[in-house]
Amino acid sequence: MIFAKIDYINLLPFYIFIKKNIKSNQIKAIINYKKSYPSKINQQFHKRQIDAAFISSIASRNCKCLDLGIVAQNEVYSVLVLPGVYEKDFESSTSNELAKVLKINGKVLIGDKALQFYYNDTNQNFIDLAKAWHEKYKLPFVFARLCYNSHKNILQNLSKKFTDQKIKIPQYVLKKYAKKSGLSTKQILDYLQKIEYKLRTKEKRSLKLFLKLSNEKKLF
Repeated sequence: MIFAKIDYINLLPFYIFIKKNIKSNQIKAIINYKKSYPSKINQQFHKRQIDAAFISSIASRNCKCLDLGIVAQNEVYSVLVLPGVYEKDFESSTSNELAKVLKINGKVLIGDKALQFYYNDTNQNFIDLAKAWHEKYKLPFVFARLCYNSHKNILQNLSKKFTDQKIKIPQYVLKKYAKKSGLSTKQILDYLQKIEYKLRTKEKRSLKLFLKLSNEKKLF
């Protein structure tokens, strides 16, 4: 199974889980990671070049997906707009469209570079898109869903086990990501408190609303 990996901090708990909890050498042998950024992974998935991945919500319409994703209940820190003239983030799909749905103009920043800006910008001159969505619709926002082209049973079992466990990230891994991102280990842990992974009723309602609004505006 070719599983595309978005190497952002928000999915760190999931990859820690995979590494620790897959005991079968057979399953380990068929999981191969292909690293890239969200918009590129979306393209690869739809071309069936990969078997499974966390697919941007806006690109997951009509895909086979599980009730696992990247969710923010309110503010998220890693999806920002710097007010001004609209400029999309080439790595993103969903966040670019979310800015348009919310009619927020400016430069879109996602992922670890958005986190760097959030924690290092003294002026705090930005809009958190997940917070803006929550303020307008009183709903969490779903940025991505775990979708598959094949290997449904394996992924279902892994998803259930993941959401049933509390994942502890080893210090050496935190230090590695801190060095890579320029953030402190405390900042990384604080940020991960903002992320949830299970799609329940409210999350699904929010996703449906976002796709409806996007479709009405013919944004995607």
